[in-house]
Amino acid sequence: MALRKVLHVPHPSLRRKAQPVVDFDQDLENLLDDMVETMREEAGVGLAGPQIDVGLRVIVVEFGSETNPDLPPTLFTVVNPEITDFSLETEIGAEGCLSIPDQMGDVERAVRITLEGQNRRGEPLKMKPSGWLARIFQHEVDHLDGILFTDRADEVWNIDEQEQDYHTV
Repeated sequence: MALRKVLHVPHPSLRRKAQPVVDFDQDLENLLDDMVETMREEAGVGLAGPQIDVGLRVIVVEFGSETNPDLPPTLFTVVNPEITDFSLETEIGAEGCLSIPDQMGDVERAVRITLEGQNRRGEPLKMKPSGWLARIFQHEVDHLDGILFTDRADEVWNIDEQEQDYHTV
């Protein structure tokens, strides 16, 4: 495994639409492992391929339980993710991003989604996350389409050191 460099705005790769993965091989395994290591090193809860200058539809997410903080976080690696359903119920929440390290913003997102894709071996997966986990997945899938949280934010602000510990996706 190796750490990858996280791109920052205004790098043009952050605005490009990522391409579907077709080869489920050792290179993909290595990429996903590198993404997990990089996300953890950067203290994020999610990372998408374009953020490390890889134009493939791959994301990794690691997030703990909102109701039981004693549970260890769950790691998700999703290849070719697509959100196939959004709840009508939405909520506004503050988001940050590893690619925009000095800003946060209030973004309205669906409270529940249906996410479909494949695991690292190419097997189909489907999940129905809610709450912050749904928000993280929406944020990461946006990256695959060249969309940043600042594009969706009603308000964006510069963060100070006290807010640095906030979950950065």
